[in-house]
Amino acid sequence: MAPRILLARHGQTQWSVQGNHTGRTDIPLLDTGREGAKLLGERLHREPWGGLPGVEVRTSPLVRAAETCAIAGFGERAEPWDALMEWDYGDYEGLTPAQIKADRPDWLIWRDGVPGGESPADVSARADEVVAWARSSDRDVLVFAHGHILRTLGARWLGEDISFGARIRLEPTSLSVLGWAYGMPALERWNDTGHLDR
Repeated sequence: MAPRILLARHGQTQWSVQGNHTGRTDIPLLDTGREGAKLLGERLHREPWGGLPGVEVRTSPLVRAAETCAIAGFGERAEPWDALMEWDYGDYEGLTPAQIKADRPDWLIWRDGVPGGESPADVSARADEVVAWARSSDRDVLVFAHGHILRTLGARWLGEDISFGARIRLEPTSLSVLGWAYGMPALERWNDTGHLDR
């Protein structure tokens, strides 16, 4: 079977609740974020996942992703990887989209990037590194990371330009699976938050 890549977005933080762009600022999880990580872990340890024995695990080194990984029960198996860090938002770090659009009404991160931070080409190159790693594996892989980098991974897995990421939203603590259909890269599951329904 061709390897798949399972994507887990980190749990809620204060900035994710407020809509602030959170790139490299190391914001901790809220209690709701920790609870979501626990529920995600419980789901991945039940069938059909069964704890994902043998899966290779990588995490962004930022605390919100690494803590989600640990609470979900994969911390001891995870290797931190800078390629999974969130988009470097540069001068827009901590700002909301409304604050940015007050100065730049037509701004779109997927097209324009950010001043003082990463361009779409920079983020796309990091995502391509992760996709190449996942496809070269002889087993499924699981990554814990952030909204924009995971959306970029989805786009690049499918062979789409990074701008496709604008069309595939991801909620905190969601589970997604990038796999194969008819021998071609496919979305098997996207933005699945069923484990949070209680």
